[in-house]
Amino acid sequence: MGGVQRRWPRPLRHLPRDKADTLLLLAAAVLVLLPHFGHLPLWTSATVCATLLWRAALTLRGRRLPPLWLLLPVSLLAMAGVHRTYHTLLGRDAGVAMLALLLAFKLLEMRARRDLFVVVFLCLFLLLTNFFYTQTALTGATMLLTVLLLLTAQLSFQFTGAVPPLRRRVGLAARIIAVAVPPALLLFLMFPRIQGPLWGLPGDAHGARSGMSDTMSPGAVSTLAQSDDVAFRVRFDAPAPAQRLLYWRGLVLGDYDGRSWRRLPRLRGVLRPEIQVAARGRPLRHQVTMEASGQRWLFLLEMSDPELQLADYRLGSSDELELYTQSPIEQRLRYTTRAWLDFTVQGDARPAQLERWLQLPAGYNPRALGLAAQLRRASPAESVQAVLQMFREEKFIYTLNPPLLGRDAVDGFLFDSRAGFCEHYAGAFVVLLRAMGVPARVVTGYQGGERNPLDDYLTVRQSDAHAWAEVWLAGAGWRRVDPTAAVAPERVEHGLARALPPPARFSLAGLGQLMSLGGDAPAWLQQLRFSMSAMNNAWNQWVLDYNPERQRSFLEELAGAVGNARAGAALALCAALLWCLRRWRGRLRPEPLAALYEEFCRRQARHGFVRGAAEGPQDYLARLQAMAASEEKHAAMRSFLNLYGALRYGRATPDERTASLKTLNNLLPLCR
Repeated sequence: MGGVQRRWPRPLRHLPRDKADTLLLLAAAVLVLLPHFGHLPLWTSATVCATLLWRAALTLRGRRLPPLWLLLPVSLLAMAGVHRTYHTLLGRDAGVAMLALLLAFKLLEMRARRDLFVVVFLCLFLLLTNFFYTQTALTGATMLLTVLLLLTAQLSFQFTGAVPPLRRRVGLAARIIAVAVPPALLLFLMFPRIQGPLWGLPGDAHGARSGMSDTMSPGAVSTLAQSDDVAFRVRFDAPAPAQRLLYWRGLVLGDYDGRSWRRLPRLRGVLRPEIQVAARGRPLRHQVTMEASGQRWLFLLEMSDPELQLADYRLGSSDELELYTQSPIEQRLRYTTRAWLDFTVQGDARPAQLERWLQLPAGYNPRALGLAAQLRRASPAESVQAVLQMFREEKFIYTLNPPLLGRDAVDGFLFDSRAGFCEHYAGAFVVLLRAMGVPARVVTGYQGGERNPLDDYLTVRQSDAHAWAEVWLAGAGWRRVDPTAAVAPERVEHGLARALPPPARFSLAGLGQLMSLGGDAPAWLQQLRFSMSAMNNAWNQWVLDYNPERQRSFLEELAGAVGNARAGAALALCAALLWCLRRWRGRLRPEPLAALYEEFCRRQARHGFVRGAAEGPQDYLARLQAMAASEEKHAAMRSFLNLYGALRYGRATPDERTASLKTLNNLLPLCR
């Protein structure tokens, strides 16, 4: 070991130019590939990382790139691996995996300037594919920074003489992006839109998220409640109602088989009775922005206007005041509606219409049926209060992790575990009421929401999923009863996080749940969460959801604004600013003599002869004599610099100066 001397690479700032430029390009490629490692197969990510490390080691040690006879079989083997993994070479995932591998292998085969352009174009194309997987504002900002680094790397390879410092190259790349922003913004606003973002055309950019199902069994809602994904956002024209009044109605479940609740089948061949709805008070107008769910249900604040219309969906409704679309909701959806908090539904229903809401499966939950007989009171309203009092006074526990239940799930919940989530309480409550002869049904949807003080939007998450009950009372119609509020009133008043004990709060999945602990979180953490939520919401509202309808509305408003005096004043102000900018740029223009000298120096710098900051014309001329050029060119350079020195440091009349400038103009093309 003593006789072997190991050579370590010198510090990066002392690297030769070609090595430094290559490492900068490798860094840009890493930023392009990094977001894809989360969804690429492990072997693909490992191959890409190993290839990039190999290329970096070859660059630092100054070794030759591998020959084509070695790269070609490796590339074919990688393509075979992609086909074996995805069983195809087409489609989103397989295509992105192939692009990532091709980019890594191309970096090992970069021998000419055209190869550099191929690498840069591959990086830009692969960068765009990130939007197939995520389209958040953070993704957009990250992509912009990656483009900045890519342009910097490309510019570094373009210089033929001395290379400016990295800071100046980054600044030049930033100016290029700044110049491109105005036309890009103009095209975004004015170019005819297609329905949905262009990068969402494969159909999986807005892939279905977990949402409320049309069945409910023990554990279904509690599993959904552990997700912090946004279900929808709401903005009220007036102040939002209190938290305890925010019940977002979705599905009505009435068919119980002893284990699960389902929607009742539609009455075919029977004339549907007219549902009487009486609303009182002033309606609350609000706009709902619903995330893609892959399902058909719309969630509306009780009681919402049934005359809702959507531009791109056919709507349907049921006798239970459910509202749904005829096709699954695969992209973000926005609708505006009204809601009344004081209402009566089907107050004059006939007994024949209510029989469907009294049925129970035979042979299930015998102990619950006996308990119903004990709790039954003289009137349905008193029976309802008796069940609620039992939940309120006896030792029932509200938990996200209830024990498993057997065949008689309601019996096991009421008499054995006495621990459950909202679906346990709502289901058991309806079973008890039906056993007493009181029409009842389960309603699933969302309850509550969190108001963001920065943008005044109410965010309803999957963790706000909830189940409650409706009972029919003579003269009052269907009335909402939430048995969960009898056990855990904090759930309805303040949300899920406040209703759970502290250990369960921190067991919720993800940082988003930790940050949504309301008053338990530090003020700076709440402010950060509100800022991120407002930023993502603004991005969704104004960028991702800029559809043909919004474009049409924007252009109509713009056309109307141009015709009024305020728009005229704004245009006059813009014209004045442009005039001032032009005058300012004119003053900053160099004088003709200085401009000619700068162009002369710029042309020589392209051949590696950069003028020093303190180098005068004669010293510069002495150094230019070493340039390999014809005698005619050297004579032209001598004449140019001698005449420039005479004009710059001597005295000349205006006529002599004009003639000399003309001579310099004629000499400049000869000095190439």
